[in-house]
Amino acid sequence: MAKDKSIYTCTECGATSPKWLGRCPGCEAWNTLVESVEEGASKNRFQASARGLVASQPVATLGEIEASDVDRQPTGIDELDRVLGGGIVAGGVVLIGGDPGIGKSTLLLQALDTLSRSMKTLYVTGEESGAQVAMRSRRLGLGASAVRVLAEIQLEKITATLDHEQPAVCVIDSIQTVYSDQLSSAPGSVAQVRECAAQLTRLAKHSGTTIILVGHVTKEGALAGPRVLEHIVDTVLYFEGDTHSSFRLVRAIKNRFGAVNEIGVFAMTERGLKGVSNPSAIFLSTHGEPVAGTCVLVTLEGTRPLLVEIQALVDSGGPNPRRLSVGIERDRLAMMLAVLHRHAGIASTDQDVFVNAVGGVRISEPAADLAVMLAIQSSLRGRPLPRGFIAFGEVGLAGEVRPAPRGQERLKEAAKLGFSVAIVPKANAPKKAIEGLTIHAVERIEQAIDLARSL
Repeated sequence: MAKDKSIYTCTECGATSPKWLGRCPGCEAWNTLVESVEEGASKNRFQASARGLVASQPVATLGEIEASDVDRQPTGIDELDRVLGGGIVAGGVVLIGGDPGIGKSTLLLQALDTLSRSMKTLYVTGEESGAQVAMRSRRLGLGASAVRVLAEIQLEKITATLDHEQPAVCVIDSIQTVYSDQLSSAPGSVAQVRECAAQLTRLAKHSGTTIILVGHVTKEGALAGPRVLEHIVDTVLYFEGDTHSSFRLVRAIKNRFGAVNEIGVFAMTERGLKGVSNPSAIFLSTHGEPVAGTCVLVTLEGTRPLLVEIQALVDSGGPNPRRLSVGIERDRLAMMLAVLHRHAGIASTDQDVFVNAVGGVRISEPAADLAVMLAIQSSLRGRPLPRGFIAFGEVGLAGEVRPAPRGQERLKEAAKLGFSVAIVPKANAPKKAIEGLTIHAVERIEQAIDLARSL
């Protein structure tokens, strides 16, 4: 019996090599080649026949193609609909990933239960039996659910069931457990994940069924399998949050039918995941009196303004002072400390500096610079900022305070939640006064520091 020939495939770009290499010859990423079994010629015929699922379309002029807004079907879960851009789209493929036990299956089962009241749904589970899914649905209070369930991991049987049932929405939990008999590699391998996802995507486009794929994540937090998996699908969602906390964030990383960087906020309860209508309350600490080293930031996540408390602690350090940050990029923190020293005269070269964004939220936009700097100077001086104080704005290396996008919406959100004092970039100063909010506009970081000391 001939020995199967091994081939090494890159998990990032899909390039192959006959032997293991430390660096991928395609994308030049390090330590991304994994061993798999090389497929024979019959597999190529299988792939060619799979491409024939969708008939070729004639060439048309772009201006002559009729295009209209896609119809969306709300899932009944407002926070999930926000992230999806308003609901699911017929023929769309959604990939959702997250840590084990964070609530992916729970959320999708709740969504399918709501959708099953108006359309046909199918839940394909490869990690649990049908009885286990039924037990979970009863714990969630969905005992009389009309969701159809299939416990299967073979791709050919799944596609045959989809052809027979013809559901409007199908969940595959999870794509790493699905395998095709036409490929000799094990489930979860690069070849299996790539080919099974491609087959299901072609089926979704051909039949109009919305397919939601659940994906595993690696220990680094990235989706397991080849990176091409994220390119194949229409929408990529990430579940974020600590499994020991009751709050979860669902973030859109890619969405062909809506905005990216939208987030949905959920709270885990005994009856499953519930949407949080006022997420700003999660990210604000409750202090009886103002505390030194804290400053509230108005950040923007997609179309939603969020108020997040930034905490800073500056303490005497040893010969090698540390700079640690949670929720803020560490390199950006080092840059802000250098700007404070050069342009505002606040030196922290011999101090340990710790910065934290309350609630576990990750802030990537540069509009957080001003709030972080004000929190650092407050901790260093040991004097709290006034009650009801907020700030936002990007700070450049020259010390200038640059405007943040959609500043009016940020200020209105802060005023609605009862904040009364704001330091913002001059370009974000509103033309009309906002009731209950005193706004101080600044152009440079030293002006902001002096103004914060005088408040």
